Amino acid sequence: MKKKWTFIFAFSVLLGNAVTVLAQTEPEEIKVEGDKFQDFFYESIFQKSIENYDKSLVALEQCLKLKPNDATIYFEMGKNYQYSKDYKNAYSSYEHATQIDPNNKWFWVGLYDVCYETKDFNQAIVFVNKIIPFDAEYKEDLVSLYMATKQYDKALAGINELNEKVGKTERREMYKMEILSEGKYQSSEIDNLKAQIESKPKEEANYIALIFLYSNNNDEEKAMEVAKKLEKEIPESVWAQVSLFKSYIENNDGVNAVKSMNMVLASSKIDIKIKHRILNEFLLFANANTQFVPDLDTAIGYFKNEKTINVAKEIGKFYHNKKQWVQAIKYYELSEKNSSDVDLETNMLWLQANTELKQFEPVVKKAMTMIDTYPAEPQFYYYAGMANNQLQLFKKAKDILEMGLDYVVENKNLEINFNIQLGEAFSGLGDASKKELYFNKANQLLKEKK
Repeated sequence: MKKKWTFIFAFSVLLGNAVTVLAQTEPEEIKVEGDKFQDFFYESIFQKSIENYDKSLVALEQCLKLKPNDATIYFEMGKNYQYSKDYKNAYSSYEHATQIDPNNKWFWVGLYDVCYETKDFNQAIVFVNKIIPFDAEYKEDLVSLYMATKQYDKALAGINELNEKVGKTERREMYKMEILSEGKYQSSEIDNLKAQIESKPKEEANYIALIFLYSNNNDEEKAMEVAKKLEKEIPESVWAQVSLFKSYIENNDGVNAVKSMNMVLASSKIDIKIKHRILNEFLLFANANTQFVPDLDTAIGYFKNEKTINVAKEIGKFYHNKKQWVQAIKYYELSEKNSSDVDLETNMLWLQANTELKQFEPVVKKAMTMIDTYPAEPQFYYYAGMANNQLQLFKKAKDILEMGLDYVVENKNLEINFNIQLGEAFSGLGDASKKELYFNKANQLLKEKK
């Protein structure tokens, strides 16, 4: 059966084959009486098959003289004109066939084909509506024609009818998304989804679609009503928890929010982006309601195998930006524990957070370990030197800083900090000359920055 709207046109009538559609016979397959007529008719079929359309038409003209009111001859003439891209005569021939016999599907299909090829989609709609009583599968074509002519209200009605009768298809769902992106069509779709939910209360997809529509319209109250109804009808539905979670957070109901969040994060049905959004919302909630921080730690466990985003690290950075250093360090360490790879940024941030807390001994230890792993990374030399200065281990600080300074390339801020720390180290060692030398270098670099 012809599926026209793939934007690649294919004829469904295969000449010379016996094809029966809804008890109708392809016109050219009708047994032709009379030797002379039969000879001309089959000569036309032969010439058409080898693409000699002009000769085929000559033979059909002879047939027409013998049987001037035969719809099949006009249909065959229409085919030859159509294959020759003489669309005006093709249309006229098919139209003549329908006037003689309006009850043959194929004659209307010929007119539809011509309109489709000439992109006269509005007229094509007229002919598809003539075909549908013979072949309901052409309702798919009708939906696509309504989309092409931007008759979205009719397209939406057709989509919903087909979804109900024959099930959803990817193409129709794409059409529906396009239609519903325009708000004026959402009201009718909301009514349709409500009706679908009433008639099929166990069909999860209808609840989900309605929740999204209400959410997109910022009608969270109605979205929540649907989510609760979904939870009642299909208790195992994790999609209900996505909406319920948001409601619980807004109502400051942390206990139920945690339950919903854990169901969502544990589900393989929910897209990872939705999971990240839920975790971010809970992070903000837990930051204001610290009794739920342990639940945040549990939630991170669901992302252990997530490769695209290091969740623990991102939470550490959240606390880092808020200058909540203890919390930041906790999540940087959790990130490192969950990862088999050494992450430079996480270690830099960990060193900075511990420096802010004046925890210089662990800073020295971590920085020296990182120097062994990344001997050309100057930041680690800086942290090791700075922390040793703070611990008054000036000789160690000097040696490490002098070594690391060689690796500083095109980073003026870091170079300034190195010179300041070297000045501090030489000051601690009692070398006033070197102290002034490095402090002066730092000052000169600061002036160059301005």
